[in-house]
Amino acid sequence: MAQSSESWGSRVGLILAMAGNAVGLGNFLRFPVQAVQNGGGAFIIPYLVCFLLMGIPLLFVEWSSGRYGGRFGNHSTPYIFDSMVKGRLLKYIGVFGIFTNVAIVAYYAYIESWTISYVYHSLMGTFSNMTQGEVAGFFNSYVDVAHSTTGIPYEAVIFYILCLVLNTYILSKGLKGVEKVAKIGMPLLILFGIFLALKAYTLGTSGASDLFPNANAWEGFNFLWTPQYDSLLNPKVWLAAAGQIFFTLSVGMGTIHCYASYVKSKDDIALNAVSAGFMNEFVEVVLGSAIVIPIAAGYLGLDWVLNNAGFGMAFQTMPYLFQQWGPILAAVAGVMWFGLLFFAGITSSLAMGTPWMGFMADEFGWNKNKGAWSFGGLALLIGLPTVLFYQQGVFDDYDYWAGTVSLVVFAFFEIILFGWIFGMDKGWAEINRGADIKIPKLYRFIIKFVSPLLLGWVFVASIPNMADNILHKDTFNNKAFAKRFYLEKLNGDSNTFGKVEAVEDQYVKLSFENTRKRYDKVKGESFQEVFTDFKEYRFEGGQHTSVKMGEVLNPGDTIAVGEFTNKVFYKNIGRVLLCATFLFICLLVYLAYRRRKKEGRATV
Repeated sequence: MAQSSESWGSRVGLILAMAGNAVGLGNFLRFPVQAVQNGGGAFIIPYLVCFLLMGIPLLFVEWSSGRYGGRFGNHSTPYIFDSMVKGRLLKYIGVFGIFTNVAIVAYYAYIESWTISYVYHSLMGTFSNMTQGEVAGFFNSYVDVAHSTTGIPYEAVIFYILCLVLNTYILSKGLKGVEKVAKIGMPLLILFGIFLALKAYTLGTSGASDLFPNANAWEGFNFLWTPQYDSLLNPKVWLAAAGQIFFTLSVGMGTIHCYASYVKSKDDIALNAVSAGFMNEFVEVVLGSAIVIPIAAGYLGLDWVLNNAGFGMAFQTMPYLFQQWGPILAAVAGVMWFGLLFFAGITSSLAMGTPWMGFMADEFGWNKNKGAWSFGGLALLIGLPTVLFYQQGVFDDYDYWAGTVSLVVFAFFEIILFGWIFGMDKGWAEINRGADIKIPKLYRFIIKFVSPLLLGWVFVASIPNMADNILHKDTFNNKAFAKRFYLEKLNGDSNTFGKVEAVEDQYVKLSFENTRKRYDKVKGESFQEVFTDFKEYRFEGGQHTSVKMGEVLNPGDTIAVGEFTNKVFYKNIGRVLLCATFLFICLLVYLAYRRRKKEGRATV
């Protein structure tokens, strides 16, 4: 086993790197959207409860576990867990702490590459004079890898590879490279965020137009911070809040364990954990909530935001909004916004490379260069389907299994291991070793009882959705190859029906009665109204429509016949790659165990 001589250059660098690990794209893209979709201000209450009862306890657990394993020369979760409790199986639970990072960075780096591309397009003035629809169309063209917005063939693929190469190069410099990026990127991220937040606070009603006469940025702020208490009784809101805490703090991944394993045995981890956690919360709650939603409400109105809030707003809407500030400020705001997202992304993706590198260095003696480039190569191999088949849903499927399910599973098992197998007596002593703050004893009880129960509830509540996802029950076109194409649900609502408004041999247009959200300014709550939406389907080759003009169709009815390759085919390719990657890492852990046993370093 190669004993690592690496350590953090300074405490500030460590905290900034840890905060950079936590502060990611989810702080600015996922958090405000989750809040809008789950009751506005009501979402903040379960979110903060989950932060205190799951987020902080898991930070304590992961920091202390990582430092403990580091004392024995272990820098990745399989053998950090093995150093805590000897057992044949526990090290394989630690596989999640490597697998999750490889799988997430595979698609996460694709989002990072969007930010690099959009910085370029902001500087070049690409979005000038574009309507909101044209900006959204630009994004759709960009993720279609066969289309180019710059004249570069396969532009999206090239930017993705460049982004992975940049990550890999920095990782090859070891902790010093990661720390240097954090020291530069985190201050710039906060500076850019403050500038954009101030623009949102001063926007008011100045962005109102003939098309959106009621646009008001303050309505966005009010919605995000005014609780709708009836939402607190909805389990979906609590599950969303718990999921956001996992996502935003980067707990349940193994990156914190790895970073903490390079902390000296008597150095503080308690204050470091709290500092990194609250810095992340400041960026997310104070800055993250003050940019996308208020600015969009300031130009497009809150009703538009309620019906269109989504992850893609950052790329499909923000460039258009910045154009309202004039060409020079639009370029500056574009560079700041997408630069902010880039720094948020790269500080997180760099952290994801360290568990793999630590494992390969510890167990197989690989140097930093070899570890970094092998990580980049593995991420590219399993990540290319998310780029090539983005529009077929592979990207979202990776995000669900690696970025959601894997985090919950790993976090549940690690807190059981820490509190019940490793033992709270040893665990509590480890958390408090060298601590610069006095941790309330209440957290001893929370770590042992409350957090496992909450995590267990989240895990069990997620099982039905996992089963549906495995069986592709979210779609009627759930066979890889089929002779018929079925009408899908509109916005996930199986009760909606469509009426055929226009039909040709390979084209059909349907109208739907659809509910849209509105906001009652007097009552301060959202309600729903019925509108008519239209959806078009176009077919090609030997595919032909099988419906008649005026026909009324329910979800699941046939609308075309022919030879179809459905999205589930591409999703299954991605799932095979994810499963193969997990098994490959399990094999490496087994080979490492055999190597340790041969050298007399394995006791079980």
